[in-house]
Amino acid sequence: MDSAHAASVRTSSRGPSDSPPVVFVGAAVWDAIALVRHYPEPDERIVADDVRHAGGGPAATAAVAAVRLGVPAAFIGAVGDDDDGARIVAALQAEHVDVRGVSVVAGSRSAASVAVADGRRGTRAICTRPGPGLRLTGTALALLRSARWVHVDHAGWAPVHGALRTLTASRRPWLSVDAGNPIDGLVLADVELFAPSAAMLASRYGTKGSGIGTLLDAVLAEGARQVVATLGAAGCAAATSDGERCTVPGHPADVVSTLGAGDVFHGALLAAAERGLRFRERLRYANAAAALSCRALDGRSAIPAHDEVIAAIGMARADG
Repeated sequence: MDSAHAASVRTSSRGPSDSPPVVFVGAAVWDAIALVRHYPEPDERIVADDVRHAGGGPAATAAVAAVRLGVPAAFIGAVGDDDDGARIVAALQAEHVDVRGVSVVAGSRSAASVAVADGRRGTRAICTRPGPGLRLTGTALALLRSARWVHVDHAGWAPVHGALRTLTASRRPWLSVDAGNPIDGLVLADVELFAPSAAMLASRYGTKGSGIGTLLDAVLAEGARQVVATLGAAGCAAATSDGERCTVPGHPADVVSTLGAGDVFHGALLAAAERGLRFRERLRYANAAAALSCRALDGRSAIPAHDEVIAAIGMARADG
């Protein structure tokens, strides 16, 4: 049995019966998002086609995606004791994400971002204010130890990696890493699933002209068991330490904004693993979920449910 499939059927020592099987750790942000027809020039005032406020953040949005897709999930992170922090937590609760591991840091300001989405080019620019640093509480540690999968972004890596290293190998959950942002001290030998963008791979390993296959090989050589690199609208490319390789084209989408699409991809990838899908089918499932999420300006409101993703994949098969 290959490691990718084994990860979907492994039984692990679980904690309390209400502990979610997938835990997401890292950044949660309150976003202000504007949809424009072109990026403004210096000192230019333009009229936005739409403005929306919504929850965001890589790990937090991935957790929402998993729950929308029918897999119970928890989010662990830190917010300030301000209005933005209250909005961040309320938005996660509204999506039925377990927030018992969220810490409210007195006297701190929560993470917030201003994003400008260029509707003509399908791109976006983001200015962000970081939130308080994450420290794992007793509740958060209990959630980690009882999970089958723990997914971290750049803000979640250091505290989670340190905590999981205290557990014996047989008791550790599988660790999944979103490397869309730079991560200091990343140790891939401890990672089951590494999920970078192709641009991040090129900056970490690449020389000019390096092909995606060479970059995937470099990840596996560092010790990760699975690597899935997102290629934007082109889909994703993946490899496992057992020798499985595949490139899956992107799913068609009516793009309003790509904000959060990579985060949705990661949440969907783990939801597919929990549902026991084979490796290649996980990639198709995650591609479709991410593409469908691009129908809205914010990163969450258009995240599909499981049945919609399955129907979309079925249509793609019939068309192809």
